[in-house]
Amino acid sequence: MTGNSLRRQLLAWLMLATTALGIIALADTWREAVLTAQGLSDRVLEGSALAIAERVTVDEGGGLEVDVPFAALEMLASAAEDQVFYRVDAPAGQFLTGYEALSLVALGDEGIGFADGLFGAVPIRSATLMRRVSTGSESVAFTVTVAESTLARSTLARTILIRSALRILVLMLCTVAIVWLAVTLAFRPLDRLGAAIGERTPDDLRPLTAEVPVEAAPLAGAINSFMARLDGAVAALRNFTGNASHQLRTPLATLRTQLALARRAGDRVQAEAALDKADAALVRAERVLAQLLALARVDAAATGLALQPVDLATLARDLAGEALPRAADAGIDLGYEGPQQAEVLAEPVLVAELLRNLLDNALRYGGPGAVVTVRVRAEPGFQVLEVEDNGPGLPQDRLSQLQLARVPQRMVPQAGTGGASGSGAGGYGLGLAIVAEIAALFGASCSFDAGTGGRGLLASCRFRAV
Repeated sequence: MTGNSLRRQLLAWLMLATTALGIIALADTWREAVLTAQGLSDRVLEGSALAIAERVTVDEGGGLEVDVPFAALEMLASAAEDQVFYRVDAPAGQFLTGYEALSLVALGDEGIGFADGLFGAVPIRSATLMRRVSTGSESVAFTVTVAESTLARSTLARTILIRSALRILVLMLCTVAIVWLAVTLAFRPLDRLGAAIGERTPDDLRPLTAEVPVEAAPLAGAINSFMARLDGAVAALRNFTGNASHQLRTPLATLRTQLALARRAGDRVQAEAALDKADAALVRAERVLAQLLALARVDAAATGLALQPVDLATLARDLAGEALPRAADAGIDLGYEGPQQAEVLAEPVLVAELLRNLLDNALRYGGPGAVVTVRVRAEPGFQVLEVEDNGPGLPQDRLSQLQLARVPQRMVPQAGTGGASGSGAGGYGLGLAIVAEIAALFGASCSFDAGTGGRGLLASCRFRAV
């Protein structure tokens, strides 16, 4: 399944973030541009007002007169389209010259004031300057007001804004290009990782060794963990196939042989004997198939297993009670020893399967007159489940193999719990493998030793106590 491109998502978020920051930057740039243009305009207005004030004089009658210099007005006309206005007022607000409709601006602490306004329909920036001129006997105050339209100021602010916007746009494009290149280079290890996986054969489940960035290490670890689990599942499938081939081959071959003998038998007695042997081989094949299916269930239960408290003593008593009729038919003395309650951490269905396999092997190979004991005993932090029989036992080499390995292999030749080697009726190869694999799912350990007095087999499984 292909989702959204991570590269496109990163670039989209980058563009959104950069655009938002660009808008904020442009807003701040516009504010600064307006303030800068206004400051320049105010300095020009102040210079023009000072130039006009320098030309205010006292006439012969003691009144004020002004000769407005052309240069003072020319410095205001910074753009051809700008309009310039002025007025000069004598004391007590007496208008001397200029545009009488031009409003005066409130003076500030330094004797000059600035303000935005309108002259008719024209937006203007005005400045009013107060100065004094001496008449000889006194000092007379007067004001000079100058104004110009804001076209030049707005043009300057727009120019600053446009240039800033172009710089920000170029910066955004360069940032996107750099991030695109950086993301492409950063994703190369992932591309190599994908190529390494794609080049593998279906049965190559080795851990990945390709170098990846620290951020991708959890992904590589998850892939390796998945491949390890998949390798286990494939191994379990191979084991199941191998077990089915190995364990079913002998009884099925026997069945075919006996059926062939029955067809060629010269009399009814020989035919019935051959059919009896075929039936026995079919029973063995049925039991082996049941054990193979049990192994498959154990393999399937290896993932997603939820452990819970299980009363091992009650389970052992119940299963031993269920097996009593079979034990009586086989002439075997079956009993239980242990407490009334012993809780362990396990899964009830699988731990019951474990005990059934131990009981089945013991009853099948203990032989008439044997004693089979199901026992539960406590150890510090553990509960131990034991199934012991005093049957013929195992050959010394087989017992040594079990004591060394502690976990029997699925494919060993069958000899049976408590049965003699070569009994030929299906044996511990699968039964004890099922026991060991189930115990391993619970973190338990199994051991297989000679029984009391060196007779039979003692199978022990140590479970964690609750």
